[in-house]
Amino acid sequence: MKRNLNDLIAFVTVAREGSFTRAAAQLGVTQPALSQTITALENRMDIRLLTRTTRNVSPTVAGERLLQAIGTRFDEIEAELDMLTEMRDKPAGTVRITCGPHVLSTILLPKLSALLREYPEIKLEFDANHGFRNIVADRFDAGVRLGDTIDKDMIAMPITPQLRMAAVASPEYLRSHAIPLTPQELLQHNCMNMRMATSGGLYVWEFDNDEGPVNVRVNGQLTFNTSAPMVDAALAGLGVAFLPEEEFEPHIAQGRLIRFLEPYCLPFPGYYLYYPSRKQHSPAFSLVMDALKIER
Repeated sequence: MKRNLNDLIAFVTVAREGSFTRAAAQLGVTQPALSQTITALENRMDIRLLTRTTRNVSPTVAGERLLQAIGTRFDEIEAELDMLTEMRDKPAGTVRITCGPHVLSTILLPKLSALLREYPEIKLEFDANHGFRNIVADRFDAGVRLGDTIDKDMIAMPITPQLRMAAVASPEYLRSHAIPLTPQELLQHNCMNMRMATSGGLYVWEFDNDEGPVNVRVNGQLTFNTSAPMVDAALAGLGVAFLPEEEFEPHIAQGRLIRFLEPYCLPFPGYYLYYPSRKQHSPAFSLVMDALKIER
């Protein structure tokens, strides 16, 4: 038997008020219309729920049982709706984001710090790794990755300008090794490999210039699965490293690392915040998006 939730709400209101007149005023309907609603509900259930007298209205035994069973549930629903309205007016809740460790420390935390201070009810949970999590299956609100690695069915918003790769080595290393002038010359160098989290294979160094792409499968003594120790190894003079230029910037600026092969490192899409749908973002997630937008 199909039941109308509005009819049940009408019953709960009348039973609690003990009056059709007061219940009708609370529900914003007429007293005759409310009386017809309750009568129709009783007819469908084939049981009397309310005892009516000229002075008051009270639940029958069956009506009291129904009131106890569903009344608290409607209270919980109303409380939850009130809480959602409060979240709209006062953003709260947890936003879960998967991203790489470097972008977390250099982009996300700096940009989101002010948001956390302004909205203490907002919580952020970060999953920092070099793999690609399924943000839908793993129930993340969003991910942050390089623009050309994001699935086409995702909505993506840039949060950094374009990036460039950089090949670097320390002055100490370059005192005993000639600076490479072409990507192919890297085959004569001690280069650091990166083990890819998704495929398990080694990253093939990708270069590009006006003549087209050039890929080099390098060799060397060191292999890493994350970028921070690669930077440290380059600073220690242990070989040539190849990462997005932002990871080397302070060391290049201060002369601790020397950059080369710049003509072969053309710009490419930077980091993007990506998520599965444009619809019904929580107020907290909308604020995160606003905080991460690139300032034009």
